[in-house]
Amino acid sequence: MKNYFLLEVGVEELPSRFVESTLAQIKENLEKSLAENRVDFEGIETYATPRRLTFVINKISDNQADLEEEVKGPSKKIAVDADGNFTKPALGFMKSKGLSESDVYFKQAGKEEYLFGTLKEEGKATSEVLKEVVPEAIKGVTFPKAMRWGGKNMKFARPIRWMVALLNDETLPVDLEGIIASNVTKGHRFLGAKEIEVNSIEEYFEALKNNYVVLDQNVRKEIIKTQSEEVAKSLGGVVEIEDDLLEEITYLVEYPTAFYGEFDTDYVKLPKEVVTTPMKDHQRYFPVSKDGKLLPYFIAVRNGGDNRLDLVKAGNEKVLEARLADALFFYKEDIKKPLESFVENLKTVVFQAKLGTVYDKTIRIEKLVEDIVDSLDEKEILNDAMRAAKLCKADLVTNMVFEFTELQGVMGREYAKVCGENDAVAEAIFEHYLPRFAGDILPETKAGIALSIADKLDSIAGFFAIGIKPSGSQDPYALRRQALGILSILLDKKLDINLEKLVNDALDNYDNLEFNKAEVVAQIMDFFTERVKNLFKDLGIRYDVIDAVLSSNLNSISDIHTRAVELNNWLQKEELVEMLTAFNRVSTLAEKAESDKVDEALLKEDPEVKLNAGFKEIKAQVEGFLANKEYNKALDAFASIKPLVDNLFDNVMIMDKDEAVKANRLGLLKQIYDTMLTICDLSKIVYK
Repeated sequence: MKNYFLLEVGVEELPSRFVESTLAQIKENLEKSLAENRVDFEGIETYATPRRLTFVINKISDNQADLEEEVKGPSKKIAVDADGNFTKPALGFMKSKGLSESDVYFKQAGKEEYLFGTLKEEGKATSEVLKEVVPEAIKGVTFPKAMRWGGKNMKFARPIRWMVALLNDETLPVDLEGIIASNVTKGHRFLGAKEIEVNSIEEYFEALKNNYVVLDQNVRKEIIKTQSEEVAKSLGGVVEIEDDLLEEITYLVEYPTAFYGEFDTDYVKLPKEVVTTPMKDHQRYFPVSKDGKLLPYFIAVRNGGDNRLDLVKAGNEKVLEARLADALFFYKEDIKKPLESFVENLKTVVFQAKLGTVYDKTIRIEKLVEDIVDSLDEKEILNDAMRAAKLCKADLVTNMVFEFTELQGVMGREYAKVCGENDAVAEAIFEHYLPRFAGDILPETKAGIALSIADKLDSIAGFFAIGIKPSGSQDPYALRRQALGILSILLDKKLDINLEKLVNDALDNYDNLEFNKAEVVAQIMDFFTERVKNLFKDLGIRYDVIDAVLSSNLNSISDIHTRAVELNNWLQKEELVEMLTAFNRVSTLAEKAESDKVDEALLKEDPEVKLNAGFKEIKAQVEGFLANKEYNKALDAFASIKPLVDNLFDNVMIMDKDEAVKANRLGLLKQIYDTMLTICDLSKIVYK
């Protein structure tokens, strides 16, 4: 393989969560720098293990492309004096561009002549360009946490220990703050050679393979998955593999070997999450189950071969045994008393200094749940929803959740069942945290839906009331995620609920705070509007359609989405441009109206008389269709007024000299415009 560049960045083991981002950033930095430096290439392949980041640039050119660029200077009247000599501005331009007087010329540009020159630069060898761009591409990576080492100025997630750089089988001595690239790589930390000399890309891949390094992360991931499935099958079960955990393990090992361990069958009697949470989140093990029930086995992945696997198995079993013994102890202690008994302890847990304790938050959630249930007209769920609201945070002060915070909500549900709460209450306690992250499941029970919305809206209202709101990339209290969670629930469950009213209700519960309520409500509604725009864009809705349907309010997210989808479809009509042009004229003039009152006695011209009469009929039709949420039909009905509007504009002077006549005509147009807004604002639609 010729005309390639191979770069390996050798590091101390990277945190698995940083690997994908680091690969992507360096690749992007290389692509951008090579393009800016006029170096052609076909593509960049990326590979990664915990100890190395590898980049292969394919079909890279031998040299930069030559540069030939025409540059423009001052106009001729500024560049030349009365005697025909170059002025200081002209000479300054030539000096800044490295041009002599013989290199410049005048050329017409628009109405004047300007001084021009052509810059020419012969392309450098690609090897020289790479020496410059590679260090910058690596140093340009950003991390949530980074470190310095060895007196270096650069920062990286972990110290960089070596680099390999081969350009067409030749070593390229790239200098990264004293780390000089060579043709020497390293094998697996324990199983491979300490130093391996490679003189070509083929040798590089072969050497790593022979030294217990599976370089390709996709191959490594598939090996882990396949081996784990085979091990689970041999145990009579199936392995439960979550994508996030699989990816994490992929970047923890260079040479994976899956094996199983066992634990006491008594632990299987515990709630499943009590066992699988320490197994997955703390030990990076895959659970094994059969017909949905947990088996007393786990599958782990070793960074190495199968040598003395019995000792590795025993060691992992011992570690998990300690974790599960703790979990069993905490569980037995917690269920000695009812879940409700933990509620009082929430008074000792601070939610936020200005917003009180978690107990205070629970009281607010109870009040807001009642308002939400009333808005949804679901009075039959009120008792369950209120009971769940009272208990929803109680598990935060249990032994189990104190040790395993990932189990909040899960243990609340389990403990509620143990102490005799009904299924609706128990499930709502779990569901009130949903959705916990992008793509997570949504609450399904009515009580869980009400509780989830109340919990999230209480947080948003409280933080906005004390002036804490997301800014740029900063969102320490995950308010964006919580807002998106509320919107996702409202949209998915097609809930017809007035969001602004709920925001007001939530703020009313903060009667101990001083704030401008109207101002905070406006800020929160603007915040939700931005989230709606992002959500709808992700759903494939045009940005101008989103603006059009958001012109009125956010009273019902589900209804707004329905309008957006139907408007999206309606805009496929062939006569769209003419239609929108007419309604844009209506909206432009309607803004000049001081009132929407129409005195029929002042309607003297035939076009305005016909428009007024036709509009009354059409308005009644539109209102009927809107009442039945038939927005496509409402748009068709409203659009049918176009010929009457065109007739008015073609034959009547709207801005009449008679102020009363002018105001009357503007009032009629305002009535039409206001009716349009009850569907959407067509003036927001962009057309060509």
